[in-house]
Amino acid sequence: MSAPTVIPLAAKPAVLVIFALTYLGIALGHVPGLKINRVGIVLLGAIAITIVSGLPTTTAAGFINWPTILLLFGFFVLSAQLRLSGFFDQVANRISARLANPARFLLTLMLVTAGLSAFLNHDIVCYVFTPVVATALLRRRLNPVPFLIALAVASNLGAAATLVGNPQDMMIAQIAGLDFGRYALWCVTPVLIALGCACALIWTMSRHDLAFSGPEPTAASPSPPPFNRPHTIKGVVIFGLVIAFFFSPVPKEIIALTAAGIHLASPKFRTEDLLGLVDWPILVLFMGLFVVTGVFQATGYSDQTVRWLAQAGLNLQSPSILAVVTAVLSNLINNAAAVLLLVKVVNVAQPATAYVLALANSFGGNLIILGSLSNIIVVQQAREMGINISFRDFARLGVPVTVASLCILLCWVAFMT
Repeated sequence: MSAPTVIPLAAKPAVLVIFALTYLGIALGHVPGLKINRVGIVLLGAIAITIVSGLPTTTAAGFINWPTILLLFGFFVLSAQLRLSGFFDQVANRISARLANPARFLLTLMLVTAGLSAFLNHDIVCYVFTPVVATALLRRRLNPVPFLIALAVASNLGAAATLVGNPQDMMIAQIAGLDFGRYALWCVTPVLIALGCACALIWTMSRHDLAFSGPEPTAASPSPPPFNRPHTIKGVVIFGLVIAFFFSPVPKEIIALTAAGIHLASPKFRTEDLLGLVDWPILVLFMGLFVVTGVFQATGYSDQTVRWLAQAGLNLQSPSILAVVTAVLSNLINNAAAVLLLVKVVNVAQPATAYVLALANSFGGNLIILGSLSNIIVVQQAREMGINISFRDFARLGVPVTVASLCILLCWVAFMT
């Protein structure tokens, strides 16, 4: 067993200040006067906290959970191959062809989005689907706002169904050592119920406001890559094998990297094209957060905070309290930062606790636009097409969906325990 990391007593207050400033910067999303985003803020925080802590750089880098980073990279490459083969656009076009019945279209859109988001990069699903779906809706003179919000909502809910649906759940799975099959069996029921409830709420609250009287879109949807059937089949088959092997004892990151290696040796797609679609900022964000939270935990302040909260009656091991705290923090400081903070202070060795943390961060991401990167992608893509999804528009549907989803989660926890 390796010796515990010791931070000099004199350095602990400075570490605490840098940790607090980093998370404040994540919450704000920028630093006044600088053109820096959340990724840059976390990177600067990791650099500063490593320096002031006095720890060797090898020790600071040792806080990074490399299996999580490698698993993420592998899935980014898998999603990139399917995107370049035209798979996502083909699916989006087929969904858009069902607009004759808006209610059925909404249900189909949410089911397909949730299904793809459970296994593929849900951010890419939103990025590709938004312009295709929005264009089809505008051509039929249907209000695209509720449907696009439903797209983001379904993406967040569906991503919670498996351990590879989003980066946060991948991280929880690696740290807690969760079993892929057991997690899916435990979580698929609350996800499906929440998805059905979300579809019913969005349709009920929007069905009387479906007519669109605004101008034509100001920007055409980007031209998609041509559909390549052989390479789509190749990508789907390899992805199916990856999921199948996840039920084996082989480490998940090795499986994902092997599949990524097969795609990188492609006779069709250039390496720079595949790697160009890898979400490098997300990888850097996670590595920086691992360092920041790892050094902070080494000070002992996190354990003291948990004990203080427990004495005050706020026990984070309680499923109801953990679910609410996770959802609130996900909207205040970003769900990735929230999860990486909470996973350091709650006992994720208990599977139920890890499951609640994984589901609550995804369910809570539907509350407001800033709750999830998928929401931001949908809103920004819509804005480029002249469609305005305001904070109020999103919250009007997102708040009731989130409250209902969290209630479903807590009822499911109570039933299972």
